Amino acid sequence: MTELLASFRPLDPGRINSMDPTELAWWCRELGCTPAELDSAIERAGEHVSAVRDALHDRPPPQR
Repeated sequence: MTELLASFRPLDPGRINSMDPTELAWWCRELGCTPAELDSAIERAGEHVSAVRDALHDRPPPQR
């Protein structure tokens, strides 16, 4: 999967396709978040990357 993500680019770089597992994995790596955090941000903000980035920025710090 790592090799696939290295060459992967989303068809629409301004929108996250939540139906594509490869694209979700790529966005998780790109945004530095977990799949659960990405799902939550998409649920709160929609699929536009800028809105998701903002939602992730507002996320609570990880619990230890």
